[in-house]
Amino acid sequence: MIRKLLKWTKWILLVYLIYLIVGALVPFIGSPDVDEEWKEQFSTNEFYNDSIGIDRAAVIDDSVDALNLRIQMINQAKERIILSSFSLKRDQSCKDIFSTVLAAADRGVKVQILVDGLSGWMDMKDDPMYYVLGTHPNIEIRYYNMLNLLKPWTANGRLHDKYLIVDDTSLILGGRNTSNYFLGDYNTNVLSYDRDIFVYNTKAGTKESNNSSIADVISYFDSVWDCKYSKTVFDSVSSGKKDKVEASEIELKNTYQTMLIERPDLFGAFDYNTVTVPTNKITLITNPTHIWTKQPYIWYTLMELMKDADERVYVQTPYMVLNSDMYSDLTEVTNSVPKFDVLLNSIAGGDNFMASSDYRFNRNKVLAIGADFHEFQGIHSMHNKSLLIDDDLAIIGSYNFDMRSAYLDTEVMMVVHGEDFAKLLETEFMKMEQESLPVNQDGSYGTNGDVEPLTLSPAKRALYRFTSIVFQLFRFVL
Repeated sequence: MIRKLLKWTKWILLVYLIYLIVGALVPFIGSPDVDEEWKEQFSTNEFYNDSIGIDRAAVIDDSVDALNLRIQMINQAKERIILSSFSLKRDQSCKDIFSTVLAAADRGVKVQILVDGLSGWMDMKDDPMYYVLGTHPNIEIRYYNMLNLLKPWTANGRLHDKYLIVDDTSLILGGRNTSNYFLGDYNTNVLSYDRDIFVYNTKAGTKESNNSSIADVISYFDSVWDCKYSKTVFDSVSSGKKDKVEASEIELKNTYQTMLIERPDLFGAFDYNTVTVPTNKITLITNPTHIWTKQPYIWYTLMELMKDADERVYVQTPYMVLNSDMYSDLTEVTNSVPKFDVLLNSIAGGDNFMASSDYRFNRNKVLAIGADFHEFQGIHSMHNKSLLIDDDLAIIGSYNFDMRSAYLDTEVMMVVHGEDFAKLLETEFMKMEQESLPVNQDGSYGTNGDVEPLTLSPAKRALYRFTSIVFQLFRFVL
């Protein structure tokens, strides 16, 4: 009887495993095109403006500046704070940020925190800090698309947006998740290079405020917050967690008091005009927000803007995981634009194991696009998602040049028209290029001063030989 039971249990587990794999992958096979109606209403002219607009902006590359600015923004909040992130951790940068959020909520500011359901479940569950926040009367936390093992398709369609909005005044948006890996200098051994755009609305609090790009991001956030996939979490505390939650609240308040003493510059009045430059126009572009395979709105927009370039296009992306349509589109850019540069991580330097595996297998196909490729050789992995088009269009956001960003996840990018801002971004591009090596069409490296190529350990090299082949079976979800 026991043997029979064990046999049936094994079969049930096997069937369930097959169900999980099929349910997580099959619904996402295939890459839809943008429908003709959407294409007909699209125009690259909409991203340009002849005069100076109401939004000023800055490029934030330094991780310490990125953390400090977030804290500073939150301390300026009067009515509303919005935080959307793919990932929230439990480390010191999170404590710094959320101690400031808690202080804002205590003074009456309404706070909404939206997190991807899968990463949130893995990184935030049982952490008393999030119960302190979620049970506060002025704070609500929601997960987008919570994983349900009875519905394995919920493993995809992730929330990949990363931004912070304070009132109608300020916005910071980019590739940074909320953790020590991207913010501050608490652990420089595992820091990732990344980039944000900071936007300041010079007409905040006036009737003209709705003309700011920040209003568009708020509207987009509200649509995701209110959709059927977003569910409230951390809104009640069991008796067994009560003591830990109370201790965590004390810790957060102590963290805030320590920052008040040690970093008073983050708490006073601040003129954002001094750290920003004027822009002509800033436009938000997004993917659809449902959890299924998406029409590639951002990809189509980027390709049209790139193909419209007069002189040059420069892309910085952590990696490229492309399908046949994406290869074709990028090759068309090469044939349309006099100069097309791409900077991405080397196989040895990338921090995304699956994407690096895919790049090892498909590197020759990527290089065959014909752009001038550069591979980053810095001490940390590069996580930037940015584009420069000619000398007056700059794009920054959460979007990687891969199939997941194109067809599966929610994504946000800000398209900025303005020569001053483009110059700021170009300066940061050149810093990254100084730590990179040009890649020849045969895959070998050219030279760049004393820059040396990174090397894989023997163990990782052997592993990549295996994973680079296996991952081809499901690369459309990488």
